[in-house]
Amino acid sequence: MSNVAIGLFAGILLALVAAVGGFSMFLLAIVLGGIGVVVGLVLDGRLDLSGVVVGRRRG
Repeated sequence: MSNVAIGLFAGILLALVAAVGGFSMFLLAIVLGGIGVVVGLVLDGRLDLSGVVVGRRRG
C-alpha cells in the first residue's frame, strides 16, 4: 500500500471520528482526506513543497 493510500485512509478515519454531526462535519472529512493525500504525496516524493516552505534561504 502506498503512502498516498495510507495518508488518505488516515485522513478519512480521523474525519469519520468527527463526522457524526452533519454537513459541516462532512466538509471537514473532505478537507482532512485531502490533507492526508497531500501528506502521502510528500512522503512518496511525488510532491515537492520546498518552494512553499517559508524561511528557507536560497544559496
